Amino acid sequence: MKVIFFLLAAVLVTPILGGCYAVPVTGRRAVNLVDDKEVTKMSISMFDDMKRQYKISRDPAMNDQLRRIGERLSKVVFWDMPDADWEFVVFDVPQINAFAMAGGKVGVFSGLFKIARNEDQVASVIAHEIAHVTAKHVHEKLSQELAISTVGAVGMIGGMASGASLLTVDALSQAYGLTTTMGGLAFDRRKEKEADYIGLMYMARAGYNPEEAIKVLEALDAESANDPVPPAFLSTHPSNPERILQLMDAMPKALEERAKSGMISAPIIIR
Repeated sequence: MKVIFFLLAAVLVTPILGGCYAVPVTGRRAVNLVDDKEVTKMSISMFDDMKRQYKISRDPAMNDQLRRIGERLSKVVFWDMPDADWEFVVFDVPQINAFAMAGGKVGVFSGLFKIARNEDQVASVIAHEIAHVTAKHVHEKLSQELAISTVGAVGMIGGMASGASLLTVDALSQAYGLTTTMGGLAFDRRKEKEADYIGLMYMARAGYNPEEAIKVLEALDAESANDPVPPAFLSTHPSNPERILQLMDAMPKALEERAKSGMISAPIIIR
């Protein structure tokens, strides 16, 4: 009986170990039981659907700002997303939010530009969203749900072996938080804090002032102070004071990264 138990345990553990990866910047070990190519393929398809469903902004200032930010951030995250086909789109949606998807697809809602005072602040939000992708938080969330949803040892083995086939548009949409409101509850607090840290390092490496990440959080907090429903960017996130304290702790490292980048320039003020 013990032999059977250990054999079964080995079968269960092997796919998990085989699906382990190191999160960029933090080095945290995580599990991925879904097919990367399938997630990317479906993400690109979902992004294309969103471009057909929602109005795309033609505001030249917003689009120019996003293009500049995208070019700088995509360069510093290249080795964490080497196969990305980057695309940055401003959606004409008043919601204060942004998102990034596997494959290098990034969407920013026009409402964000009403809160952010300069490009460094916009970059901090976008870098945070890209960090979710490089960290494979969606993959990890789907993997956890896959493991929980399977019942019994045989079901667990079958589910892990065919993770890609169990990936659906609905499951992926919920993992991203892109449901009917285009801004659902995607990640837990631990992943949000990890994306904060990774994003801070990304923006610093791109030459943006990491101290602006704190200012944009303060602006978002002030914006939602009298609103019973917080901006989507704040949904399920740790409290702003908690996030700010973490960013302050990481600031010396981030400022060091910025100094090494050789890309420091004066912030571009948003109209």
